[in-house]
Amino acid sequence: MKKNYFAHESAVIDEGCQIGNGCRIWHFTHIMTNCQIGNNCNIGQNVVVSPDVVLGENVKVQNNVSIYTGVICEDDVFLGPSMVFTNVINPRSAVIRKNEYLRTLVSKGASIGANATIICGINLGEYSFIGAGAVVTKDVKPFSLVVGNPSRHVGFMSKFGHRLHFDENNIAICPESKEKYLLKEGNVSIINK
Repeated sequence: MKKNYFAHESAVIDEGCQIGNGCRIWHFTHIMTNCQIGNNCNIGQNVVVSPDVVLGENVKVQNNVSIYTGVICEDDVFLGPSMVFTNVINPRSAVIRKNEYLRTLVSKGASIGANATIICGINLGEYSFIGAGAVVTKDVKPFSLVVGNPSRHVGFMSKFGHRLHFDENNIAICPESKEKYLLKEGNVSIINK
């Protein structure tokens, strides 16, 4: 069967993985059994993708990231260098907790900055933006910008990664795409596409 992706000779890809067309898998990376990786993903150096992880299309994984069982990344997700996922709330070396792995959903278009930590069992909303070094312990709303330890909401971002500034009518315009965003009851939605 012809593979339609690139994998560096030092990468290890276990049996049972589904890897989409146009993917690039770099040095010293391990893709473990039963992973599903969509088309056009870029998986950097020294990355571990644990069993049963799902990555959508066009996911960018930077160097030194471990994506543990239970993590689902939808399309167009960005995982910054050395960011961290967890998969158990209360790990102990001497206690086996594989049956306690929690699901973590990273929704379409979300970005996670370098060295951020994402505690398991939460959902990151569409196009949310997690600042570098943030420790995320609870769900993040779509388009929300969170920073700090523990992370806190400090604003909203557009689909194109621009900070949104709302006027007196709670409308913001992305300077790049010209899309209009509405802030209503603490939630942001696009009102023209």
